[in-house]
Amino acid sequence: MNFGTVVITAGLCGLLSFILLAVSIGTEYWYIIDVDEEKNSSLEYSSSHSGLWRIYEGPNGSFHDISFYSDTSNHTEQEKHLLNLHRVIVILFPLSLVLLVFGGIFGLVASLAQSYTLLSCIAAYFLICSVLTVSGVSIYISYSQQALEELQHMVSVESLAHVHMSFGWSLLMACLSFSLELFTGILLMLAANLTQRQCQHEPAAVFSMS
Repeated sequence: MNFGTVVITAGLCGLLSFILLAVSIGTEYWYIIDVDEEKNSSLEYSSSHSGLWRIYEGPNGSFHDISFYSDTSNHTEQEKHLLNLHRVIVILFPLSLVLLVFGGIFGLVASLAQSYTLLSCIAAYFLICSVLTVSGVSIYISYSQQALEELQHMVSVESLAHVHMSFGWSLLMACLSFSLELFTGILLMLAANLTQRQCQHEPAAVFSMS
């Protein structure tokens, strides 16, 4: 595999990872609650899907924003803990998205310069971005599980018998973005090694010609 193919593939992977993460952040299908309305006659719960900032409920799609800066004096310690986790989540994902933009710019410069040092640094940069993204995914999964456990302590098991909860495709997009960020970093590291080998071969070729 030559240098050009590697860097073009890395660029496409980096661009796709940015698009997937942007779509993930901007959509509201991170967590889905599906209620069997025929069996759930109490109408205590309604089907909903939520994003990082909003929750959509009911068949008419009404929504309300998730407040992160409301008064927490009346909240329990567990509720405060969950709110803090959500605050971390909504910081990590946009931060990772912004870092991907700079990574794309610096990656293009490093590829044009064919610099081993620059390519190695950008490869490490993308690996750091992938760590931020997967950290956000992991914290969101942990947050959702803890929120479900808190809900189970508050209501009876029978009332949740016909309520199905699952992660949505928005979270899947974030996971795919993480995989592509990781793959981009690996490809850029490979491009850096190819550049180093080329630099080592050029003096040898000059020496043999002389």
